[in-house]
Amino acid sequence: MYGTHSPILLLEPAMKNLIMHQFWMDRAIALAQEAGSLGEIPVGAVIVNKWGEAIATGVNRKERDHDPTAHAEIVAIREAARVWQDWYLTGCSLYVTLEPCPMCAGAILQARISTLIYGADDPKTGSIRTVANLPDSPVSFHRLEAIAGIRERECQELLQTWFQHIRN
Repeated sequence: MYGTHSPILLLEPAMKNLIMHQFWMDRAIALAQEAGSLGEIPVGAVIVNKWGEAIATGVNRKERDHDPTAHAEIVAIREAARVWQDWYLTGCSLYVTLEPCPMCAGAILQARISTLIYGADDPKTGSIRTVANLPDSPVSFHRLEAIAGIRERECQELLQTWFQHIRN
């Protein structure tokens, strides 16, 4: 019998983390869908502070803003720094639907984000684990915890469907 405790409180810490990661990745996927419907590559990002509150979101805006740096991660990091009133985002987690490219991986390290959680690997430019490993390389001065594969299938399918639609 559970008594007065919420059933989620009784879960093992690893299961609580998985549920939390899936919750925030679902939000990033919804943002990615929004970006895709506006003609952008469907990538979405959410930054969550150490208390579990979303402080910023981002979607790809390269086409809309005519800005090659307007990747979802960069948009979210800029917003989080503005909201936080500090560029130092230690204690924050970044959820993104696609493994970050070299530019975004560098920005994540520069912002001192504590944890990166991403959905799908990027076999072309992934710079966390797939093509390059910037967080563990000599160029990194910051230890980044990276968790891959959260809602991976959904993230991959979203990208594949969008690219198929664009090509047709």
